[in-house]
Amino acid sequence: MATLPNPLPSLASHGLDLPSGSLVDITIDGPWHEPLFWYGNTAATPGGFASLRAIGRPVGLLPVLIDEGPRQEPPGAWDLDPGRVSYPGDHDAEEVLLSFWEPYAADEAGDAGEETADGPEWPGLAPSPAAAGPGEPDQLAAGLADMLSSLHLDGDGTGLRPALVPARRSADIPAAIGWTGPVNHEDDVARLCAVLRSWEDRFGIRVVALGFDTLTVSVGRPPTTLAEARALAAEHYAFCPDTIDQNPPYDLDAYAEKHLLNRESWSFWWD
Repeated sequence: MATLPNPLPSLASHGLDLPSGSLVDITIDGPWHEPLFWYGNTAATPGGFASLRAIGRPVGLLPVLIDEGPRQEPPGAWDLDPGRVSYPGDHDAEEVLLSFWEPYAADEAGDAGEETADGPEWPGLAPSPAAAGPGEPDQLAAGLADMLSSLHLDGDGTGLRPALVPARRSADIPAAIGWTGPVNHEDDVARLCAVLRSWEDRFGIRVVALGFDTLTVSVGRPPTTLAEARALAAEHYAFCPDTIDQNPPYDLDAYAEKHLLNRESWSFWWD
């Protein structure tokens, strides 16, 4: 994918004041030819996300929290596969979502016994919310990161680590590291990053945390009406069906009201 020149090998020469950490280059096929990201050795702490953004942004690095999860799976166990990833800018967000929506619509028609019907029609991309967001997107991302860091520190103090990734924009972070969390849904994460780019433009999202198969984003301009939330729910289903299929209320309208309306963060999980 098209990226900034990778500044990771020369972190020392940049004089960056980073916590102790290491460079990750382990992929599903062994060591990659260059580091994929910097990974902190200690737990993420409140204030750290904003600090890392200020440190890394001038040299082409963006922050993300790495969630090792309850099984304490470090990135070396994540089956990272950068060689499989294309460039997010080569994909159209609506075409990607539509390609996932059509099988869902067919399943819905079959479940209803409508053998000749096409099922629910794709509603198109949801418009950007009319109301202004609750704050500046990068500040909201830092606030969500602080909340997540505090929750982990109040627990066992492990599992959530700071990281810096060479990426032009937050939406590209999963592709930049060759993340394979959604592999059972889509094996080229750049296609999903094209959707994240579109959400970045329309809803002010920022990628805040990645786990083995989980993604959490902050939302700078969330839907503020049920109509806006319902329009967006179809995109969420196409992006990550498991989030709705395997969690109540199992219904797009109910999901829109419970999980999208005025919500400043979205979370996804792929089985």
